[in-house]
Amino acid sequence: MNMSDRLMKAAFESDENFQIVLHRVIKEDLNMSAVDFAKEAGIPHSTLYKILSRTRVPNIKTVRQIVSAVKAHETPVDEFIAVIAARMVLNTITETRKKVGGRLITVKEYSANSVEEAIIVATRAERDGAKALVCAPIVSHTVEKIVSIPVTTIMPKASITEAIEIAMKKIS
Repeated sequence: MNMSDRLMKAAFESDENFQIVLHRVIKEDLNMSAVDFAKEAGIPHSTLYKILSRTRVPNIKTVRQIVSAVKAHETPVDEFIAVIAARMVLNTITETRKKVGGRLITVKEYSANSVEEAIIVATRAERDGAKALVCAPIVSHTVEKIVSIPVTTIMPKASITEAIEIAMKKIS
């Protein structure tokens, strides 16, 4: 469920639930301050503060402004970036939504353990509606020739250094 849907559902449940969900959306999902969000929503920051502190119940106009401001940050559900990697690499991804340039982007994981699997899941990700792909350098050149969406290469410098150090410890 996207942020605006969660807000609307909470508004119909109770004033308290709306306040709780609104606070989470502003702080956790949008990673914004209340003052910045109030500016974007076109409401006085004092009004937003009173809503968040439960000293004021928002009127319908204010709820509409809040939901509209949240919707402006939402990426349509079908827009996402696909990350193609081995499962152990994908397990290190901690965020499924990332704020880039003021816009929330959904990240979908596609597991592949061989070059052949990476090519197959790249075409699947494009067919699923991915707007771009992120994959390892060993397959990115080939994948770029197959798909018609942008492909970005993962450059894991830190993990390569760590792997060399582990290998050195094993042979010492």
